[in-house]
Amino acid sequence: MMKENLTKQSFPVLNLHCASCAATAQNALKAGSGVIDAQVNFANATATVEFDPVRTNPQKLRSLLISTGYDLVIDESESSAEALEERQKKELHQLLTRLRIATGLSIPLFIIAMFFMYLPYGNYIMWALATPVVFYCGKQFFSGAWKQALHRQMNMDTLVALSTGTAYIFSVFNTIYPSFWTQRGLQPHVYFETAAVVILFLLFGKYLEEKAKSNITSSLKKLMGLQPQTATAIQEDGTQMVVPVKSIQEGDVLLIKPGERIAVDGILTSGTSFVDESMLSGEPVPVEKAVNDSVFAGTINQKGSFTIRANKVGSDTLLSHIIQKVHEAQSSKVPIQKLADKVVAKFVPAVIICAIISLSCWIFFGGNSGFIHGLLAFVTVLIIACPCALGLATPTAIMVGISKGAEEGILIKDAESLELAKNIHCVVFDKTGTITKGKPDVTNILWADGNNHQPEIWSAMENQSEHPLAEAICQHLDVSETPEISNFQSITGSGIQAEYQNRNYYAGNARMLEKAGVSPDNRLKETAEKWEKEAKTIIWFTNEEKVLGVLAISDHIRETAAKAVKSLHEMGIETYMLTGDNASAAGFVAQQCGITNFEANLLPNQKAGIVRRLQSEGKIVAMVGDGINDSNALAQSDVGIAMGKGSDIAMDTAKMTIISNDLTKISKAIHISSATIRAIRQNLFWAFIYNVIGIPIAGGILYPVNGFLLNPMIAGLTMALSSVSVVGNSIRLKYNK
Repeated sequence: MMKENLTKQSFPVLNLHCASCAATAQNALKAGSGVIDAQVNFANATATVEFDPVRTNPQKLRSLLISTGYDLVIDESESSAEALEERQKKELHQLLTRLRIATGLSIPLFIIAMFFMYLPYGNYIMWALATPVVFYCGKQFFSGAWKQALHRQMNMDTLVALSTGTAYIFSVFNTIYPSFWTQRGLQPHVYFETAAVVILFLLFGKYLEEKAKSNITSSLKKLMGLQPQTATAIQEDGTQMVVPVKSIQEGDVLLIKPGERIAVDGILTSGTSFVDESMLSGEPVPVEKAVNDSVFAGTINQKGSFTIRANKVGSDTLLSHIIQKVHEAQSSKVPIQKLADKVVAKFVPAVIICAIISLSCWIFFGGNSGFIHGLLAFVTVLIIACPCALGLATPTAIMVGISKGAEEGILIKDAESLELAKNIHCVVFDKTGTITKGKPDVTNILWADGNNHQPEIWSAMENQSEHPLAEAICQHLDVSETPEISNFQSITGSGIQAEYQNRNYYAGNARMLEKAGVSPDNRLKETAEKWEKEAKTIIWFTNEEKVLGVLAISDHIRETAAKAVKSLHEMGIETYMLTGDNASAAGFVAQQCGITNFEANLLPNQKAGIVRRLQSEGKIVAMVGDGINDSNALAQSDVGIAMGKGSDIAMDTAKMTIISNDLTKISKAIHISSATIRAIRQNLFWAFIYNVIGIPIAGGILYPVNGFLLNPMIAGLTMALSSVSVVGNSIRLKYNK
């Protein structure tokens, strides 16, 4: 199947209550005909599905999930997104309402159970208080468990429903038929407070978890909030009209007023201003904009008014592209998560087996109180087990890490590259457009002695040249009027020549001087040699009698290049520079930046070959580039990093994009990677340890040693807080410097 024929889409998933739900939904989608891959992220309740549109479609995918008790939102309209957000707010409000009711009823229930257990009709009062807590406040657990049972599935709801339901039914039986136990010499204890307080703690934990998860996605929501809803369009007759952004077409002319957010990507056609691009690039300093400069949706015009011609609208804008990539990356999974996914898939059945084993052991070996203790152990084991902590450990950290990157102007394409980045051994830089700005300028000019330098003739010649450096020379000479020249010729490998007032003029390299038959004086020659040692391109201007002047052109090294290389070296990472330029220019740039390893005169496929060579030495290689000629090496590298102002092909090929072109963001990306993976490992460690230690203690393993039995209410509280602690540890990443 051709990769080009596949579609990859993300959809919100409804009715996910725990990590086991996400695993069930993911398996249901993967089993569908035409589905190549599916990832369901519990942390942001999103399914990312890669499928063959010929064999399946979103409606069929939705049917797959509905059959397993979940649902898929396939309507991508703006109204649907608003409705989904409204639904989520409503569900959170309902959760808070149930939490308040559960609190109001559980407190007196707990007081009666602890201090007034012999109150007349006390059991009936507790029964009355517990019933609405269990069956109204906790109805989501029972309805979820029932739906799962209908489809022969189990999840976290199953554990909660079994544990609290068992405690409740046992208590009802003991309230109605206390004689069953008294005839056997046992006390008919009730555990209404256990069922109610466990529900209370679980609702409390769920509420904290949902609030924390909404905090995690705040960065993405902030990005989405940067998109203005309206813009001022200039009609063909020159009148202005406020129009919805979704109606703007490519080629439309828009007026951008001071303080306004720019609605679409475009090219500035008139006016000048400074634009705050910090939301995209992470850089606080506004960027000066003039005619022919690019501006981007979501950025803020600071002072002057200007007009732009829209060239990218809707989902094609850079901001929309970033939002989509961040969303996809947040939904992706790192390889380390595979272990957690396997555990979660088998977790609930394993916990139920452990609970039954605990009950059985107490019945057979616990003496007269064996059944009572066994029942409590059964309930406690079911309550304390927490697959949610395992399920949330990885995706919450990934979501925060990728959002943190977006805030810093680092667009991370997927979770796998986020995990790899922390292990980078060497960073390979392209030179032109990456370490240098990719826009050559005239840096120096020296005229011959005398006054008749005739820059207007030189400018007239360069105006007719198609050489990439000609525009830079014309801009520097800045001649208002140029004379009429004749017999213009471009001589490949040398330069250009033309005729003016029956005299020949030449501009080009040293070979052009030989053609003209002239030599520069010592002052010009020595200066040119000095510039050449600085890796600058030398252009001579001469007539048929003498050299009139010489200038140097250089592609400026980025201000952040040396600092970026130094920070990488301090992290123990090797740096390399590759270029198609000559060895002299490459050596000068490498020296200025502090790079000791460089290779020059390379073709694009040779750059990829060098990356392969480094990989064959066992190194994890990051390649940083900006152009089409870098795409091969970017694809070959372990972590491809594209410059944000580079080609679309480079950005599509790379795993990361530095939106601001600030090279110091590379070390920042590595720091974010290290912090994120460290948080994931901490989360997984504590989630595993919590369950490994908690379940045996809940089963009563310490009772023969010191007589300790874990109270089911305490188990419920610790279970709720385990998920919250995992999410909280992930959120901590947002505040890492």
